[in-house]
Amino acid sequence: MFKRILKILPAFCLASSTAWAAENPFIGEWKLDPSKTRMPDEMKIERKGGARYAFDFGGGAETILADGSDQPGGYGGTLLSVKAEAPDTWIVERKKDGRLLLKATWKLSKDGRTLTDYFRQFGASGALFSMDYVYRRVGRGSGIAGDWRSIKETMNSPYPFEVKAFQGDGLSLFTALEKKTQNVKFDGKDYPNEGPFAGGASSSAQRLDARTLAITDKAGGKVTDIETVGLSADLKILTITTHVPGSDRPSVMVFERA
Repeated sequence: MFKRILKILPAFCLASSTAWAAENPFIGEWKLDPSKTRMPDEMKIERKGGARYAFDFGGGAETILADGSDQPGGYGGTLLSVKAEAPDTWIVERKKDGRLLLKATWKLSKDGRTLTDYFRQFGASGALFSMDYVYRRVGRGSGIAGDWRSIKETMNSPYPFEVKAFQGDGLSLFTALEKKTQNVKFDGKDYPNEGPFAGGASSSAQRLDARTLAITDKAGGKVTDIETVGLSADLKILTITTHVPGSDRPSVMVFERA
């Protein structure tokens, strides 16, 4: 769910990539600061007739019956299920290979103007990531169907992040929740992501200056997002700003050195 476009500046070339690797300030363990983090989200829900709905969480529409059964989704070979427990309460689940990836409980306000999403994601190691979103309806719609834009995101879980060296002057960015690793070098080439749900994704990177990187993520050869990774002057704060094509609201994740 988690949409991003950034104008990439020319890479800043350092005199020695070997020296840069040896003194690389990005390497280390980082912990998320939820109070400074913003992860805006948008989703579209369109009724197609009867219990059939099209759900677009940012990666294209997935059209299924909202009857609680697992049905093929359009994201990484997953199964999507949606169940209307009541007119104002829906349960959404996504699975892959028999494993529950996420569960969300949607609650519609009495006036139909806001939707609260109690979002729970289950990592490959069994770790739980919990966020609560509050969305506001944009434009027309009735019931849970409509276009929704988040106005508040509350992160309830830790989100550890680690950066390691990769093949000399490259970097490996490891997200513990998904056991996802982005391997990048600064040669303009795409390197495959690693992890149980990498799904053919890849990343490439540029150094903009000594404390700023630009990482382009792709899936199936198509750009999915562009991340600007920046360090504070004292090298204690790491900020990742993610832009998704088609969205004017980047996510901003702020980490402190652990």
